[in-house]
Amino acid sequence: MISELAITDLGVIDSAVLELHPGLTVVTGETGAGKTMVVTGLGLLLGGRADRAAVRVGAERARVEGRFTALPPQLAERVREHGGELEQDPTGEGAGGEEGGEELLVTRQLSATGRTRCWLGGAQVTANQCADVAAELIAIHGQSEQVRLQRPDRQRELLDAAAGPGLAEVLEAYRRCYARRRALQQELTELRDQALARAREIDLLTFGLDEVSAVDPRPGEDVELAAEASRLQAVDELRYSAGRALVALAGEEDALDASGALALTQLARKALAELAATDPQAAGLAERATEAEALLADLAVDVSAHLDRLEADPARLEQVMQRTAALTALTRKYGRDVDEVLAWAEASARRLGELQGGDARIAQLEDELTRAAAELAELGGRLSALRAGAAATLAERCVAELAALAMPHARLRFELTPLEEPGPHGLESVQLLFSANPGSDPAPLGRVASGGELSRVRLALEVVLASGLDGGAPAGPGRSTLVFDEVDAGVGGRVAVEIGRRLAVLAEHTQVVVVTHLAQVAAFADRHFVVAKSDDGQVTTSGVHRVEDAERAGELARMMAGLDSSDTALAHARELLALAGQGG
Repeated sequence: MISELAITDLGVIDSAVLELHPGLTVVTGETGAGKTMVVTGLGLLLGGRADRAAVRVGAERARVEGRFTALPPQLAERVREHGGELEQDPTGEGAGGEEGGEELLVTRQLSATGRTRCWLGGAQVTANQCADVAAELIAIHGQSEQVRLQRPDRQRELLDAAAGPGLAEVLEAYRRCYARRRALQQELTELRDQALARAREIDLLTFGLDEVSAVDPRPGEDVELAAEASRLQAVDELRYSAGRALVALAGEEDALDASGALALTQLARKALAELAATDPQAAGLAERATEAEALLADLAVDVSAHLDRLEADPARLEQVMQRTAALTALTRKYGRDVDEVLAWAEASARRLGELQGGDARIAQLEDELTRAAAELAELGGRLSALRAGAAATLAERCVAELAALAMPHARLRFELTPLEEPGPHGLESVQLLFSANPGSDPAPLGRVASGGELSRVRLALEVVLASGLDGGAPAGPGRSTLVFDEVDAGVGGRVAVEIGRRLAVLAEHTQVVVVTHLAQVAAFADRHFVVAKSDDGQVTTSGVHRVEDAERAGELARMMAGLDSSDTALAHARELLALAGQGG
């Protein structure tokens, strides 16, 4: 719950601090005094749209701070995940004097230039992160909520909330199953729609793989064949070059003189050997000459062998050219070289396997869809049964509340209409039917209810949800603080008294903050704040202060008669406070 709300330079409010009661707190004031700024401030803490026009005239920035106590453990953990820290209540007490503990400070600041900043437990966060936490603590019911109540989706949400955690678990399982079934159906539809394209691709890939398989290329084979073809085509030139090299090394076979490099080297070796026999210092030269002779002899043998191998082979050349042509046919279609062709074949084989598995996947999907549909039907049936049970009880309890709100003839029921196909939220649509007068059949709430009737229906639903369908534990997750703005729109007199009474009942289960213009509602408050304005001729400024005892009676008198000093009005105000059980 929120224990304290501080507002600075927001709208016409200069500076105000509201210490809220854990029960029912009301905010009143003259029209235009700025009492709705309290709701606006809370809306900013909820991450609402920040309008720079809301900054008070002449101020640089507006600031709203909310101090929250009695935080759920999981929410405290989320605050820490955002980098925030909880504070220890320095007084040792929470709001209303209950045992204190950790508290959370949430701050929203809006500059006159439009820039907004948020802090959560002292850590600066985004507006969305701020809302992520604050929205779990406060629910604001204004005119927008009254509009939402007319929509079937909101009516379904309220019915589901009334059914409690049992339905919430089944609904979550249903939604997961629905999402899984939808994904399976989408995949199956795509596979079926692509059947023709898949068959064409299978044919193309099969043809290409057959071509590659028929040739059966080896990695790098095209490079090897190109080199071999080049050698076979130039065999005469190669033999001439090798012959010249051999002659240079070994000399001519029929030559009478030692003209080859090997013969000359032999002469040099013999001469150096004779030199070394007389001159020991020439021994190294003789050894090197011997090594050179051996190297040249080996080289001459290798060149001779190579020359022997360089024979013209037209048949082999023809084979090479035919094989090269076959490889070229592949590289024109499937890659720039044989290696790329082989890579294409490997990838295509995988793709072909996927495509050929399409029919098997279709059969698998059809089987999975059958099981998912059966599971969805089972969960949907359980969901429908829980809704039907909750619908009857919720409608009955709400009718009783409406009777207490001076609508004794009101009828309310939830109409559950089966859908042709399972929807994302169940097997039926939900619509709230309403009738305020005897003799008229219940019709959709948004079509037949007036503004005042909508306000009372909305309050009746909140009272029932807060107290639980069995009158015990609250139904649904709820919020620790409910804020009502204009819940009394379109009503007055005895109906307003009953609205105040039901808000007091609601405040027994949760903290309630109400902005109202009706004294009959304000009289039931545990704590009463008044927004009053002053005008210096240039700027209108409002302040907020708490009223008690005689001052409170004076405020109620003003709200009823426009006069706070009339004896009759004051007497009426005291009577109203006595009726509400507040003394005075």
